[in-house]
Amino acid sequence: MLDSTIIAFATFFATIGPPDVAIVFAALTLKNTPRQRLVLATKAVLVGGGILLFFAFLGKPLLTYLGISLAAMRTAGGILLLLIAIDMVFARGSGATSTTEEEETETAARDDISVFPLATPLIAGPGAIGAAILLMAQAQGDPQGIAAVIGALLAVLLLVFLLMIAASQVQRVLGVTGVHVVTRVMGILLAALAVQFLFDGIIESGVFSSSA
Repeated sequence: MLDSTIIAFATFFATIGPPDVAIVFAALTLKNTPRQRLVLATKAVLVGGGILLFFAFLGKPLLTYLGISLAAMRTAGGILLLLIAIDMVFARGSGATSTTEEEETETAARDDISVFPLATPLIAGPGAIGAAILLMAQAQGDPQGIAAVIGALLAVLLLVFLLMIAASQVQRVLGVTGVHVVTRVMGILLAALAVQFLFDGIIESGVFSSSA
């Protein structure tokens, strides 16, 4: 269970990126009071967490309803996570884990940024949603495995909340270089996990065995 928890925590940490979220939050709330920042951070984590929990528990039934096999989801999720990991290693912005220029322009005109862009796509982005579905599928209904995934997700969400509250201090201590170092390390771990998902999906699909 410990191994599953560590893998899940590392995956959610990499796909959500708490330090990145904190720095974006600091930049977007420069004119807000401490009370307003607390409200925005709380709402963002609750909404983002709710979205991720929804897909964690209902993602697999939704795939079944849409006629998408778990093998296909593992393969597609592995490719998506690998692309995110590559961007992380090279410290490049990605629409899967951050906001695009168009989204940033729209955000500038908003007073309430808790749902967009904080809750989604920063917290509950495509990478994190895909990871939630894949990790819960890996648990295969085992209560301990499910508890490990959900516990890891809640731990990362708590870390996101705490870092957003201390956003200005995080930005000052880590700086751009510090955030990039953390991002690159987590990107390497995510890349390895993504390749494993990709291998598992291809093997489970039976593509090669059926063509033999």
